[in-house]
Formats: sequence, structure tokens, C-alpha cells
Amino acid sequence: MTATERPSPPGGSPEAQDWEEIQSSPEFQVLRHRLRTFVFPMTGLFLAWYLLYVLLASYAASFMAIKLVGNINVGLVFGLLQFVSTFLITFLYVRFADRKLDPLAGQLRNEIEGRTNGAPTNQVRETDADDARGTVK
Repeated sequence: MTATERPSPPGGSPEAQDWEEIQSSPEFQVLRHRLRTFVFPMTGLFLAWYLLYVLLASYAASFMAIKLVGNINVGLVFGLLQFVSTFLITFLYVRFADRKLDPLAGQLRNEIEGRTNGAPTNQVRETDADDARGTVK
């Protein structure tokens, strides 16, 4: 369901909420921290991997031209591995988001929309403490 297909929440729209208050909430800070701990390192690793490929192609042409099997050389393998690494990063992100981000985002969305149905607000902090201890729910 897209944002335009969602029915309006009871008691008003989320646009009426104080977004600065939501952004400064502990739940949002935990969500933002978890996202950044995945996205920034993964982006750095991918850019370093891509830069290595470009530099090898530019300055180590003889290495990239080494034939491995038939007409398949190191450069072709490295180029294809760029695609493989992109799909791998996508898979890892989806798995990470399903496990670590989506439950928190759903809880935060429910709190914003006023549909928590009496759920305790300390669930995020308990989950975060479990992550710090390395336990899995």
C-alpha cells in the first residue's frame, strides 16, 4: 500500500503532528541510528570496491587483461562482480530492513497515527537493549 492509498488515521492527519518532536523522540533516534549504521559503511565499501575496479582498469591494464578461461579475463570478471555486489547489497539491505528497521518504523508510524492500542512505548528501548546484548527475538 502506498502513502496515497492509506486511509486517513482517526483523529487527524499525521501532517498535523509536530515533526520536530517526532524527530527528536528516542524511538526515531534509534531508527535513524540503525539505518545509518548499515547505509554509511556499506556505501563506503561499495565505493571503495568500485574505485578499485576503475583504478585497476585505468592503471593496471596488463593485470586486467590476464586471461582466466578462454576469452574471459580479470577485467571482465571484476566488471561482472560489480553487478553481483550490487545485488548482494540489495539483498542484505532488504534483510536488514525487514529485521531491524521495519518493526521500529511500523511502531513509530502507529504511535504517530494514534493507533498503538495501548502498546507500551518502551518496546523500542527493550529491543535496542536486546540488540546491544546480542540476543535475537
